[in-house]
Amino acid sequence: MRKQYSPFTYITFFFLINTILCSLTPIILHAELISGYEFISEQAKEIQNDDFQNPGFSVIENGLDIYNEVGENEVQCSNCHGLNGNKFIPKSIAQFPKFHEILDKPVTLRDQIQYCWVERLENFPLLYDDIQLLALETMIRNKAFGEKVNVDINEKMKPYYEAGKAFYFTRFGQMDMNCSQCHDIYTGQMLRGQKLSQGHTNGFPLFRLESQKMVNLPQRLRECFRSLRAETFEQNSDEFRNLEIYLNARGNGLKIETPAVRY
Repeated sequence: MRKQYSPFTYITFFFLINTILCSLTPIILHAELISGYEFISEQAKEIQNDDFQNPGFSVIENGLDIYNEVGENEVQCSNCHGLNGNKFIPKSIAQFPKFHEILDKPVTLRDQIQYCWVERLENFPLLYDDIQLLALETMIRNKAFGEKVNVDINEKMKPYYEAGKAFYFTRFGQMDMNCSQCHDIYTGQMLRGQKLSQGHTNGFPLFRLESQKMVNLPQRLRECFRSLRAETFEQNSDEFRNLEIYLNARGNGLKIETPAVRY
């Protein structure tokens, strides 16, 4: 007669396997970097590829309008970066996050925009989730469309990168999971109607089909934390900034797709 096991035994076995897999995640590396684009449906790809269907391009237009506005000191972004941003350097955009010598710390592209918004235009600081900041970030990163991500993890950036990496492999929430379980171990598996990707950031800011809105990376991270039933961090937190450094560097070599379309 086949032996019957109690539900408790099955649950214990599940958590044991989960623990073993978690212990292996630091050595599970993708032999090939694959953009999240390859994990979405053909219909979603069509939306991303079509400038008229892709909702992100209306956000880019809003960003251009803001870009061309005059600051409190009568200075415009175009004074430095040219008409409609034609003087932006794609390779430089692709290097964010990078170390800011004046601030003596790493900055994301959002941080750099905020810095210029306040220091160069003398405007009042924007909230980190302000739609104007999102629009500017989307517009500027789109200027590097097709450029390969190239975050430089130099001596000054290394401690922040390592902190972000440690965060990536830390388990959180009632689900007791870390980022790697979805984006390294179970890549390609289905979860809630969507295929799990490698979790790269080359498409951000991007349009989410599920929420029908544009999101930056910290906003998406907060959504992930809520899915884990975990207490999340502020968008402008050091934890999320360090994680962004690690994630962007982890995707070095992938082409920027902003504005991407994802689930």
